[in-house]
Amino acid sequence: MIFLNINDRRGITLMEIMVAIGIFLLMITGVVALFSYSLKSNKIIWEQLKTQNEGRKVIQDFVNELREANYSSIGSYPIEQAGSSQIIFYTNIDSDTYRERIRYFLDDDTLKKGVTKPTSTPLVYNTSYEVVTDIVHDLANTSTTPIFSYYNQDYGSTSSTGALTQPVSIMQVRTVGISLEMEEDPTASPVPFHIESKVEIRNLKSN
Repeated sequence: MIFLNINDRRGITLMEIMVAIGIFLLMITGVVALFSYSLKSNKIIWEQLKTQNEGRKVIQDFVNELREANYSSIGSYPIEQAGSSQIIFYTNIDSDTYRERIRYFLDDDTLKKGVTKPTSTPLVYNTSYEVVTDIVHDLANTSTTPIFSYYNQDYGSTSSTGALTQPVSIMQVRTVGISLEMEEDPTASPVPFHIESKVEIRNLKSN
């Protein structure tokens, strides 16, 4: 036979309450930390994907424009400048018959694009009317990874000696390389995203 002691008045002690509260707070802290880390990781991933897509589009636009580079609408040579962080060339990027002056250049850690349309009679390229837009942010290129590289007519052959050294003679350029090192957040991104391409200028082909 079992007897119940109805006079047993024992309850939860203050110490037990404090321990329970401590365990609960530890659990909450862990859940919040995990949730915060997950959000941060997702944000980094989406930022990296956005940066990669941005880079791929810029590379494709650059290749398409430079491939069709030609003498300007006033007879200037197709390439005006061939620097490691700036290139200027002439090509038609819209529906009219004139060729625009296109300038890709690095400004701090941002790659920008300037477009100057020929105006007036006779035609002139007035660079004060250049329209500049930001096209790639957070570039991490170094001196060993220049944005633009240049190759002569021997590129791709057994006699090729690699990229031309600066200062580059624009008359030797037949192929141009573009290389982008993009890093959205240096404190969080594991490694910079690298994308590159090379384009042969059709109207300068010598064979």
